[in-house]
Amino acid sequence: MAAHRKPRTRILETAVSSTGGRAAVGMTTAALASATLLSQSAQADDRPTLAEVKKQVDQLYHEAESATEQYNAAKEKAAQQRTEVGKRLDDVAEQTQKVNDARRELGQLAAAQYRTGGVTPTETFMLSEDPQEYFDQTHLMDRLTDRQKSTIDDFQVQQAKAAKKRAEASESLQTLTESQQELQESKETVQTKLGDARELLDKLSEEEKARLAELERQREEEARRKAEEAARQAELERQQAAEEAAAQEAAEAAAAEEAAQQEEAATPAPAPAPSKAEQVIDFAKAQLGKPYVWGATGPDSYDCSGLTQAAWKAAGVSLPRTTWDQVNAGTTVAKSDMQPGDLVFFYDDISHVGIYVGGGQMIHAPKPGDVVKYESIDYMPFHSAVRPG
Repeated sequence: MAAHRKPRTRILETAVSSTGGRAAVGMTTAALASATLLSQSAQADDRPTLAEVKKQVDQLYHEAESATEQYNAAKEKAAQQRTEVGKRLDDVAEQTQKVNDARRELGQLAAAQYRTGGVTPTETFMLSEDPQEYFDQTHLMDRLTDRQKSTIDDFQVQQAKAAKKRAEASESLQTLTESQQELQESKETVQTKLGDARELLDKLSEEEKARLAELERQREEEARRKAEEAARQAELERQQAAEEAAAQEAAEAAAAEEAAQQEEAATPAPAPAPSKAEQVIDFAKAQLGKPYVWGATGPDSYDCSGLTQAAWKAAGVSLPRTTWDQVNAGTTVAKSDMQPGDLVFFYDDISHVGIYVGGGQMIHAPKPGDVVKYESIDYMPFHSAVRPG
């Protein structure tokens, strides 16, 4: 019977060589390790690069700042409308009092007619909502005295005014409600964007955070270098223009100096008062190191437009609240013609603003987590510059 048995499958013999069974096991372990590494690599490849994270965070901060300006605009609008609603409600109360006064006069007139035996239903129609309609229906207008007619006319006028005032107050309240809803939505948008940015940053390792900080430092350094080069070039051009002007006026200056030497020395003039631009910059310098807080207007913290508004207010100039309005609050100047104190706006949506201090530098409130500080005007995409009046 043994001769008719089928030979056993020799899989084990093939797998187990003269070196023993460990070779097959070793190959299997290596394969599993390779697969694990490939899986980890695939997972690693799915993670955004550090540059991508930085780009996403910068974009979220930019969107948050744009939403902050929307919040600032809605807040200012709501404040104005609250004042308007208060005025409307005061008008309603005042007009209601006038209606009540007119109604009392009608009541007194009706009572007097009752005592003197006037028309029997007088006391009723004098106190009705529409005395005019009553008289039209009963054809008694001709029987009223001039004083009576005047009293009724005044009541109707006051009633109509009261109805109009109530309608205006109701409309103002509805508008205020809409502005408050817009304010809440803008606030939620800001908080969401900032939360998303923090979440991205929290996912980074300490080493990645350090590398990200280095990338930011390099970006600031490059922007500073470009600003200094532009400032040097502008200064060179100004010096050349000044030398040409000086040469042209040399003869006149010499003559003026000779004449001045012949006169008695005059009492030195007092030092001129600081210009508005100097006051703006002095104020901005005093805020250095204070934290950025979205929606803040000082004195302990600022957002970008809150800082510029407060700085120019210190110089006696009232600026609007938002960047979108501040960009129209003065004379537009070319980037090459900027002077200290000018407002510098950034991004296509004009969502950021700083105060130019010269030398390609500005003072601004940058973003959440940062403080009021000096920064190159080339750090962000330039939009325009404005010199407030």
